[in-house]
Amino acid sequence: MAGTDEEAVAAADDALYVLTAVLLTPAKFPSVLGDDYPEACAALGMAPLADGYGLVLGQDGDGARWTVVIDDVSLVAVAIASWDCGMEYDLSPDERTVVAALPGWPLAVAVAAPNVPPPHDPDPEIADGPALTPPDTSVWGPAQRRLGADEIALQWATWREQIDDTEFATPGGASGAGDSSESGDSSASADGPTPDGAANAGEAGDRGSDSRSASDSSAGSDSDASVGADEQPTNAEQGETGEPSESGQAKQQGGHSGILRVLAEARAYVESPPPLGRVRSSFAPGDARTLRADGPGWSLVARTDDIAFVLLDDEPGEVLPVGRGPELPGLLEALDKMAVRPL
Repeated sequence: MAGTDEEAVAAADDALYVLTAVLLTPAKFPSVLGDDYPEACAALGMAPLADGYGLVLGQDGDGARWTVVIDDVSLVAVAIASWDCGMEYDLSPDERTVVAALPGWPLAVAVAAPNVPPPHDPDPEIADGPALTPPDTSVWGPAQRRLGADEIALQWATWREQIDDTEFATPGGASGAGDSSESGDSSASADGPTPDGAANAGEAGDRGSDSRSASDSSAGSDSDASVGADEQPTNAEQGETGEPSESGQAKQQGGHSGILRVLAEARAYVESPPPLGRVRSSFAPGDARTLRADGPGWSLVARTDDIAFVLLDDEPGEVLPVGRGPELPGLLEALDKMAVRPL
């Protein structure tokens, strides 16, 4: 494992200037690194321990980038919570908690330590292996799709208000968000927010750099016996800043094959649990929960008392709203029961 030798650990621990920290646990990990917890751990060359890790990102006295992996998860959680509240917190891990010192950073960090050289990768002789680098989010792909899902989860109210509930048609001619179980596509931010749990992390250039308008031809006419016949998608347009535009217009389309596939695969998770962390549940206002599920080529974000949004690798920059309907509430409830939750 790169960076686990004593020389690398000593180099990283010597006057490490901490810039930020993130959690790497089954319930909360930088989703940009993978669809699930084991995949995110594998990106760092770490074993997926049940209790997880804390990742401390910083620079040494020469300005070199280091990621120090510690097993004191609670220490990192307290630090992140303090920073999120605008409080100072001196994150100084005990040497006994250090599991590994990895060269480089796996995530983009916008800040740098003062009075040291600019951030750069450590000397290969010290690093004893290739340096970690953030996933490429300059083009649409799995990493950018997951960042987009992160953005929707964090800015749910902003995204939700772009959806006109009256556009979810029902067989009897009535309308309402609770009466359809699938909706169509809207263009999404190609990039998301800073990684999960990070404080002061994230390059400004990693947000909104590849926003694209929705394609009217992205919806098909596929159907599924497990999906209600009243399902009709909508399409809301979004601007290039990564936020939904005020001029977004909704329109009805036929059943979307990508959404049908995602719903089918999500149902399969209930019967056969996926790798740890592919379905996560977190706090939401009221009695609701925010659900996040990922799979091969897709991400789903939902509120247990509301609708869902789907992002697909095959549909660059697009967000597909999914109405409540007769099927979605039960699916979300089942997913929430099996989801991993923060301690």
